[in-house]
Amino acid sequence: MTLHAPSGHWRLGLALAITTALCWATLPVALKVSLEAVDAYTLTWFRFLVAALLLGALLGARGRLRQFRSLSRRGWGMLAIAALGLIGNYLGYLLGLAYTTPANAQLLIQLAPLLLAVGGVLVFRERLNLPQWAGYAAVAAGLLLFFVEQRGRAAAPATYAFGGMLIVAAAATWAVYALVQKQLLQHLSSQAVMWAIYVAAAVLLLPLASPAKLLAVDAWHWLAIAYCALNTLVAYGAFAEALAHWEASRVSVILAMTPLLTVATVGACAAFVPGLVAPERIGTLGWIGALAVVAGSAAVSLLGSRS
Repeated sequence: MTLHAPSGHWRLGLALAITTALCWATLPVALKVSLEAVDAYTLTWFRFLVAALLLGALLGARGRLRQFRSLSRRGWGMLAIAALGLIGNYLGYLLGLAYTTPANAQLLIQLAPLLLAVGGVLVFRERLNLPQWAGYAAVAAGLLLFFVEQRGRAAAPATYAFGGMLIVAAAATWAVYALVQKQLLQHLSSQAVMWAIYVAAAVLLLPLASPAKLLAVDAWHWLAIAYCALNTLVAYGAFAEALAHWEASRVSVILAMTPLLTVATVGACAAFVPGLVAPERIGTLGWIGALAVVAGSAAVSLLGSRS
């Protein structure tokens, strides 16, 4: 089997990886602001709708929608499972964000690749070496340490814990989506899979959404909502291109910095736009936990088997 080789344009790959990390780091803040004007269901529906329309137009112009003609009934069933998984991820993350802080949400969602790795071992019989297992252990320990420290600082610990549980559920449903998508790539391109999921999600969420609420949103909140809608396409597009130009392990190391970039984003917003979002309050144990998550993620990426 021929393996993909990066183009060698590492500077472009680095820039694209940084773009992806910045998109993911700033998204929680934009979501938090958007939730002041619309509910989670309407916001999620609108994000899926915009993604479906834009990506569908791109695929249609390139003649890549024909690949669905040969998809089997089993393939359509897998698409449905993948769609439900990503819908659960988007909604769980957004609902959890309403009860917790952007930094905590972004750090806890790092459980997603951890659960994906476990699924890869159980479902696809993938192998992890000892340094990788150590890295995953560091991620798990860091997440637990950060969450416990932040829960102790929360004004309403029970509410904070509930938000954390929703984020963990979002991570689990993302792992389900990713495992199913990996199997679907035998029949469809990654963009085709995402478009089908976006369309299904936009249709399924419409009964729960209130599109009329969007008509009453002011310009400032519309800017945040539009950013949320475009963020997914830009982030995943930059991510895919980064992998084309740079090694996956090095791209992953940049993305492992996303939680720290989220903390920096929240701090900058609190300093330059007072009242936009509450500043993060992280103690020593919380910082140790956050750094353990970043270090563990980097170790998993860099110390993985090259075979």
